[in-house]
Amino acid sequence: MGKLHRRTWSWHFAAPADQVWPLLADTARFNEAAKLPRHEIEERPQADGSVLYLGRARMGPFRLAWRERPVNWVANQWFEHVREFNSGPLSRLAARFRLTPEATGCRGDYLLEASAANLAGEIILRGGFFENAGRSFGTLAETAGRCALGERPTPFDYVAPAPAAGVRARVETLIARIEASGHGHGLAARLAEHLLSAQEVDLSQIRPLRLARLWGAVPREAIELCLEATRAGLLVLRWDLLCPRCRVAKAVVGALDELPKGAHCGTCNIDYDRDFSKNVELSFQPAPAVRPIGFGEYCLFGPMSTPHIQLHLTLAAGESRAVAAALPPGPYRLRSLEPGPALDFDVAAAGFPELIAEPAAMAAGPLAAPGEIRLANRSERELTLVIEERHWVRDALTADRVSSLQAFRDLFSDQVLRPGDEVAVGRVAIMFTDLRGSTALYSRIGDAEAYHLVRDHFAFLTAIVRQHNGAVVKTIGDAIMAAFAEPGDAAKAALAVQRQVADFNAAHRATPLAIKLGLHEGACIAVTLNDRLDYFGSTVNLAARLQAQSRGGDIVVSGTLAAEAAVALLLEDLDTSPEEAVLQGFDQPVLFMRVRP
Repeated sequence: MGKLHRRTWSWHFAAPADQVWPLLADTARFNEAAKLPRHEIEERPQADGSVLYLGRARMGPFRLAWRERPVNWVANQWFEHVREFNSGPLSRLAARFRLTPEATGCRGDYLLEASAANLAGEIILRGGFFENAGRSFGTLAETAGRCALGERPTPFDYVAPAPAAGVRARVETLIARIEASGHGHGLAARLAEHLLSAQEVDLSQIRPLRLARLWGAVPREAIELCLEATRAGLLVLRWDLLCPRCRVAKAVVGALDELPKGAHCGTCNIDYDRDFSKNVELSFQPAPAVRPIGFGEYCLFGPMSTPHIQLHLTLAAGESRAVAAALPPGPYRLRSLEPGPALDFDVAAAGFPELIAEPAAMAAGPLAAPGEIRLANRSERELTLVIEERHWVRDALTADRVSSLQAFRDLFSDQVLRPGDEVAVGRVAIMFTDLRGSTALYSRIGDAEAYHLVRDHFAFLTAIVRQHNGAVVKTIGDAIMAAFAEPGDAAKAALAVQRQVADFNAAHRATPLAIKLGLHEGACIAVTLNDRLDYFGSTVNLAARLQAQSRGGDIVVSGTLAAEAAVALLLEDLDTSPEEAVLQGFDQPVLFMRVRP
């Protein structure tokens, strides 16, 4: 290894550290803006279950190959990144960045270290390497600081590649088509501009819920926008099978019937299964004809690539370490980057417990001092310990949520599972409705008039279900089955049905309809039946049986659903009565709540 060269830079930011960190710790975005090349990563499993990360890239005349060390970081404070080269002009490259609070904001200190592998490397390092890096990094830091203050919309200046001839004209046509569909919600032009001008790191996996959060849009409307844009040809959709440990997609397909039953994560070196509610996500990319996206990584390990991870730190075998970290109270998980056990724990205001990696378990010790986290690796191998917030990625549009949206079922009815395939759904809320006395209705007003009335009532129900983020799964005679990802949405939809049915009856001036309605939520399985995505299991059966207990004009809600916090809040001021009944197919009496809205 040649002589170690190093250079440091410091910048002062008017914004606090927790506002600067998400911008400058977004290393993939930073590297792309700095015009660094994409690289390929090979994940090579080792005998002890760990993974060796090997990178390859071309930069100018040099072919680079290196070992990628896991990045160490503490959220909102510091990160360090090391590469050890076995091909190219350098033997080692390390970057360290730290934010220190100041009275009027924070100071950022950036350290860059490099060692040459040969004469070419020495020439590069003694030439303009550090000066060029300093100018580039300084510019990026300045624009990120202004973005943190709200003075500019993006953290870095970026010039997207010019669209191919005719693309902008075609995109304008697609914008008009999307808005005319009713699913554009006035956002189609904004989406199109995003596709043509954003950095590639924003486009390789477009998440509608993230767009909604950034744009201040209604989540359902952002989802509908992306679905309609896919049908129009502006986007392409993809199903991602996310690893339950690192939460990165390790299997990507273009249709549900191509979805594998499981996948292998090379990063975590584990095999895992699929669950619609947990790790099957729908995301999008620009259609290649609109904006082609390159292959490769700008940064494999980056703090903002996995923002739920608050601490990511490599400890040698037998090493103990204390780090300053002020993480807020809440639910957390301790695990290692390598395969192994995990520990779920809750943190109160008093502080973090000592976190201990035993040879075969993760354990919690006594509380550390406030503002400090103590870690101990008591195993016989190096481990990268991870502390992460214990909730799923907030921007992930999981399959259970999108498949229970009406727009998805209307626009992508062909997105179904393979015949005979089934997928677990951890939780779904099911609503069944039926008409009271429908047989007498047909006799009273005649088949033709009754048919039109029932058809209109289906449209009435479907509109309410869609407005409340649900989808009609199927109709059965005069009944419907609808699904909702959130119990509160199902309850709101049911209340809206019973509160608005009088207006429906007044508008149709026919024999008044009385709607019977039952609700339940729980686990089930998703299957393909009659060329549509359907749900089966005891959750579905119980919802249907509860609907049969309805007398018309009321809502029969299972005890499980009524106890959900969002549902209980909706019901607390309504006329309700607890009841129980023995229902067909269930051995024990079932408790439910009768609601008269």
